[in-house]
Amino acid sequence: MNTLGVTGGIGSGKSAVCRILGDLGARVVYADEVAKRLMHEDADLRADIIEAFGAESYDEAGALNRAHLAARVFGDEVQLARLNALVHPRVRAEMLRLIDEARADAAPLLVYEAALLFDVGADQLLDAVAVVDAPVETRIARVMARDGAPREAVLARMQHQFSSDEFRARADYVIENDGNMDALEAQVEALYAALVVDESGR
Repeated sequence: MNTLGVTGGIGSGKSAVCRILGDLGARVVYADEVAKRLMHEDADLRADIIEAFGAESYDEAGALNRAHLAARVFGDEVQLARLNALVHPRVRAEMLRLIDEARADAAPLLVYEAALLFDVGADQLLDAVAVVDAPVETRIARVMARDGAPREAVLARMQHQFSSDEFRARADYVIENDGNMDALEAQVEALYAALVVDESGR
């Protein structure tokens, strides 16, 4: 079983690519979902977050207080790095566990979607990385429509990510997502075929 990381800039269409891969038979893991689950379920991580950011980090029902955490780390690189240092190692360990689980289940392909794939070094643990890319104006329009965010806010978020050139330079595969769904599906199907190992040996 091969493992594939899927990443790219905001609005590039990572989720669309992962949906297609999932429909083809891949087991897809989303880093954000893993992080959210661990921040709720991992007792040690919860304790560390409370120690670092206060009891207000969780509400009375035990749910993560995202607004409180966001207020603590927004615009503060030191505090954001502190939160990431607590969360990312656990997400990394869980990713490795899920890879082992997928391999034991004889999944045809394990796909790991993460916006910060390169930032946290997760690419070093995977067999290949596919970068999803799209024209900048297309990406801006997608995020504005999806999040209801003003153009300036989308551009500000983009400034904190790698450029398209940087993403592409690090990629094993590049998937162009300019809005042509047929073309996107054809690229993803070809990628899936290239990575899936026929266990029968044929």
